[in-house]
Amino acid sequence: MAAYVISEVEVRDIEAMERYRALAAGSIAQYGGRYLVRGGPAETVEGGPPAKTLIIVEFPSMARLREWYASPEYAQALDERWRALDRRLIFVEGAAPA
Repeated sequence: MAAYVISEVEVRDIEAMERYRALAAGSIAQYGGRYLVRGGPAETVEGGPPAKTLIIVEFPSMARLREWYASPEYAQALDERWRALDRRLIFVEGAAPA
């Protein structure tokens, strides 16, 4: 079953963000992930504070998602992430087909 990474981010340093994005994108593809949402305008229609920048990535399974997150390839991106952005990161399994 597919699994998703949902990131709500706020950019701290645009140059570090560009380095992070390049490293993250390469590692995501290597582990079978694909971007479904990669920034762009987000609109809060009910509750809470205004939406921040959202990124949603789909992986073939939760196991593969966790392999990616713990991988040495993504560790390189994480080194940039601390300078690049603040974020809330959520892992969630997809719904079973009806």
